[in-house]
Amino acid sequence: MAIQESELILNPDGSVYHLNLKPEHIADTIITVGDPDRVSGVTKYFDSVEFTTRKREFHTQTGMYKGKRITVISTGIGTDNIDIVFNELDALVNIDLKTRTINKTHKSLDIIRIGTSGSIQKDIAIDTFVISEKACGFDSLLHFYNSKHIQQTDVADALVAHTNWASEKSKPYIVAVDKDLAAKLESDQTTKGFTATNVGFYGPQGRVLRLSIQDNDLNDKLASFNFNNQPITNLEMETAGIYGLSKLLGHRAVSMNAIIANRATGEFSKDPKKIVDQLITYTLDKIVS
Repeated sequence: MAIQESELILNPDGSVYHLNLKPEHIADTIITVGDPDRVSGVTKYFDSVEFTTRKREFHTQTGMYKGKRITVISTGIGTDNIDIVFNELDALVNIDLKTRTINKTHKSLDIIRIGTSGSIQKDIAIDTFVISEKACGFDSLLHFYNSKHIQQTDVADALVAHTNWASEKSKPYIVAVDKDLAAKLESDQTTKGFTATNVGFYGPQGRVLRLSIQDNDLNDKLASFNFNNQPITNLEMETAGIYGLSKLLGHRAVSMNAIIANRATGEFSKDPKKIVDQLITYTLDKIVS
């Protein structure tokens, strides 16, 4: 049965609506970055770039790195954008855009997030790399999908109780990394983490400028939470959505975090661009190793 035009929206040239991409434009390995300007920060290391396009915050380049074809795409900030990017990437490989029917054979993508993050544990130092072993979403995205089977509800229930989570807020959801892909990227240069994906940058992450927040102690509560000897280590804004949608859609995903701030000590990286650049080259070399 064909998917209706209002549900799968295509541009006049047949590309998917938001990303402006056709199936031939993307590789089987995808790197996502939040900042559109960071796309060229990754592809400057490529041997060649065969394709580039840009629409809104979604900037895409596909090329070759040491013999491997890789696509780099910017998502913008937040899991609302992750919903767009991941559904449209999946449509490119698992839906026939001409007939609007789902392909009989499923195709899986490897998706690696390279992003910045802030630690909430004193022992997770700035300028280090954290691989998110699992992620906790505070944004409600996964609750709009049939997703209970991929959620770690026991951990979520414990977190709700530990933080005295406000009932007005969406219940947290927790999803694990793809272990095989994570193992490919691990080394003695990385630390395993439990990442909290926040729905905003200021109030949701405990920052106070001119607005008071509902729970002044939330970051301390998150930092003191520990489930089976696994504490929450860092905060960012996309990973839980990436892990959730990837699992639901049948793709492999891992989130690589450059720690540029430590909220527990109040420190900020003296050269955040340098540590992000180091994470980029580290990840690229691990992908092709």
